[in-house]
Amino acid sequence: MSLSKESVVVLTGAASGIGRSLAVLLAREGVAGLALADVNAEGLEETRRLAGDGATRVTAHVVNVADLEEMRRFVSDVLAAHGRVTHLVNNAGVSLFGSVEEVSIEDVRWLMDINFWGTVYGVKLLLPTLREQPEAHIVNVSSVFGFVAPPGNAAYCASKFAVRGFTEALRHELEGTSVAVSCVHPGGVATNIARGGRVGAGATEATKEELVNFHTMASRTTAEATARTILRGIKRRSKRILVGADARIIEAVQRAAPVGYMTIMDRLSGGRISKLQKKS
Repeated sequence: MSLSKESVVVLTGAASGIGRSLAVLLAREGVAGLALADVNAEGLEETRRLAGDGATRVTAHVVNVADLEEMRRFVSDVLAAHGRVTHLVNNAGVSLFGSVEEVSIEDVRWLMDINFWGTVYGVKLLLPTLREQPEAHIVNVSSVFGFVAPPGNAAYCASKFAVRGFTEALRHELEGTSVAVSCVHPGGVATNIARGGRVGAGATEATKEELVNFHTMASRTTAEATARTILRGIKRRSKRILVGADARIIEAVQRAAPVGYMTIMDRLSGGRISKLQKKS
């Protein structure tokens, strides 16, 4: 088991959703330290309160994972407070709705800075510390959209495909070392990431509403259940962590039909995906 009473976990995107639920579960596990990060100070403080009523030492850090200098300060603060890090969970992420024609370059850069570069910064800045530990673990959260790419989600899919590729290459590089590497692929999870997402500069609110409603309808796994699955994967040092029956189905469909998977997914969705394609 890679998680113990001596573990010190860094968790980004901790102010709500999966991050908050995972923080609470980790504290219940009795890990030694928990360093929580998010740009949302109010939500972060609430998570710290929920996770901080036990033996675990919990620190909250307001940080924008897309800002390299802020991440450098964050890592310095974490090491000063906790002395070491054994686990890194890169969970912070945002969504962006709109076709390639509708989203601006600035929109795409904003999303990639958080979803992809935030993950890269976390890994690069903490890997030297993790390598020093007898046993350590990097957990990067991708998505089922790191396997498939439905219409209206090109930028988000690009970021999650990138996280998957980065994580898998990293895992191969660290094979045989003390550092395990996992990539998490949640299916539809009932969090605010869709409702709180950004709509492309050239897209209408109606477009966003249609896409949000589609994702909300497909989100049947709770944040708490997702966190439990991730925690189980951490304990098992699983290389790939699929969350939800939909993630397992979609991953299998993509393997079976790597080019034509969208036709199958459209049938499974009752034709809803083709309707989105016509609107994009």
